[in-house]
Amino acid sequence: MASHSKKQLVVAGLNVEVYSNEKDTASEVAVLFLLHGRGSSAQSVQWVAESVLDQIAEKRSTPQSGPALLVVAFDQRNHGSRLVNSLANVGWSEGGKQNPEHAIDMYSTFVGTSRDVSFLIDFLPAYLFPSKERTVSQWLVSGISLGGHATWISLRFEPRIRIGISIIGCADFITLMSARAKQSGIPFAPPYVPDSLVEIVKVTDPVHANYEASDESNPFIGKKILALAGADDQLVPFAATQSFFDHLNVGNTGYKRAVVAPGVGHACTPDMVKEMAEFLWHEALKVG
Repeated sequence: MASHSKKQLVVAGLNVEVYSNEKDTASEVAVLFLLHGRGSSAQSVQWVAESVLDQIAEKRSTPQSGPALLVVAFDQRNHGSRLVNSLANVGWSEGGKQNPEHAIDMYSTFVGTSRDVSFLIDFLPAYLFPSKERTVSQWLVSGISLGGHATWISLRFEPRIRIGISIIGCADFITLMSARAKQSGIPFAPPYVPDSLVEIVKVTDPVHANYEASDESNPFIGKKILALAGADDQLVPFAATQSFFDHLNVGNTGYKRAVVAPGVGHACTPDMVKEMAEFLWHEALKVG
């Protein structure tokens, strides 16, 4: 197993946790943002970060072969240390509680997270390497559930991110939430789904991008994307993303792969983390 290091930073009031393998001392660094799920916190993905670092360490011929991997976690808005209103993290009807603003709360949270990712890309190098001790050569993103949704948004809007792994996430919010509204017995209409929210979704959600084009109007061209899902996931079924993913054009220099695990519900499993580590190794870290 790798010898893990966990460094805590405060970036403009945002608590950030940076995981690394202490023996991985290459001057070139790939930074992976690891985004947690709804109702959880950065602490909940520590096992994922450490498992990925362990698996990458096993694959390296020497500690210095290829770029080092840093895994960065932080609390999404209204989660963990940033919690303001716990009800806002609840569904329309979930766990005996009711949140009529579920759709607004969820979409605004993960869009905000993707913007936090871009903010951290701007400022993390200064905090991590103030004297240019190391160079960040790649920015990567992965997320679970709510973090998986944010991963898709970052893949669409952040050109510095070329590799993304969405775990039990969705790229089509309206399809996902329309089905969830039906299951909850509420109309997919105001006040549960305000027209102003739909307008924002239609200009920001990945499914509304020019994702089938083969030119630069398609923000996914050249990107490498792994989608991991559970075949028995009732909360975020891969069916909501299937059509988008099947028609997604990543071009000749991009790569996409979807793995739908049989017998798995809405969960991130060790096998999914293994798939994630393999993808990171082959698409971002392996040399030669």
